[in-house]
Amino acid sequence: MLSLSYSFRLTSLPIMKRQRPKPTPIPPPTPPLFTTKPRSQTHHNPTKKPKSKWVPLNLTQSELSLPLTFPTGQTFRWKQTGPLQYTGVVDSHLVSLTHLRNGDVSYCLHHTTTSETSARSALLDFLNVGISLSEIWEVFSASDPRFAELACHLGGARVLRQDPLECLIQFLCSSNNNIKRITKMVDFVSSLGTFLGTVEGLQFHQFPSLDQLASVSEDQLRQAGFGYRAKYIIGTVSALQSKPGGGEEWLASLRNMDLQEVIDALSTLPGVGPKVAACIALFSLDQHHAIPVDTHVWQIATRDLLPELAGVRLTPKLCSRVSEAFVSKYGKYAGWAQTLLFIAELPSQKALLPAHFWSTKEKKSTKTKNG
Repeated sequence: MLSLSYSFRLTSLPIMKRQRPKPTPIPPPTPPLFTTKPRSQTHHNPTKKPKSKWVPLNLTQSELSLPLTFPTGQTFRWKQTGPLQYTGVVDSHLVSLTHLRNGDVSYCLHHTTTSETSARSALLDFLNVGISLSEIWEVFSASDPRFAELACHLGGARVLRQDPLECLIQFLCSSNNNIKRITKMVDFVSSLGTFLGTVEGLQFHQFPSLDQLASVSEDQLRQAGFGYRAKYIIGTVSALQSKPGGGEEWLASLRNMDLQEVIDALSTLPGVGPKVAACIALFSLDQHHAIPVDTHVWQIATRDLLPELAGVRLTPKLCSRVSEAFVSKYGKYAGWAQTLLFIAELPSQKALLPAHFWSTKEKKSTKTKNG
């Protein structure tokens, strides 16, 4: 199997750290509250049930836009539970996030098995708040006018820092798949984990451990609609269980390696190719310059970075060249730049952009629909 090859020199963009925000005495906002309903006595009930209250997260919309972060292909476990509200699980914490009228982000902790302090800390880590999005984008915008204009319309598209096992299994489900089917598969896998509660009629589970994942058979996954991906999930779980010290510890250790070592290590797992490995590296393993190359990213590259390759068929070797081009232009946080550029190509977001961002074909299509 070919893997991505990175032979490039990173630009000198410094690693930018934000101070972890401290709670302020601002009175909590009062959007509609959601209570958690027990599913049945056969399910584990968390030991602590905090009162439902909304707490400021001290993040502006320019640092975190929920609609531009959660439903855009990084994770398939967060559900929309309100007009500007998304609910999901971080570790063992069931939490909702929403935008206030001024755009700031607030959170509501529904269930936790530890403490509210631990839950907030885990949430901030998951949201990657140690990295200042506005500072990174300022550097990108200074060297790329197109990026600068996109950033004005699509501010707050963050890269998440997910649990590596959770991220890995999700992207095994994503191979040659569509959002609806991926979400259905991820929901099935999630149901193997501990039930945490219900928000707006939707059930939420802690992501299953390796032992819990090992309890399902390939036949069960195939019956649930996983197709050929079933053998990859079973094979990957088995491979991780055989790792010295445990598979979850092995995955976490990849955060301390160079990107090429991470890609090579992940590519030893069944069903993990270069693109899936790059997704896992970027969205869970602190590899901020990893570039998942698919047809959308290839189109971006041939239009804006490598126009000499326009019309050429994408190959594994060219995937490596695309990655190098992104890193050469955007530096150590190239994966964050690629994420925004990818989101700008999604039909739901492109519709919000000025017409000059659209191709001639897209403009004609829109005129036809509008009659």
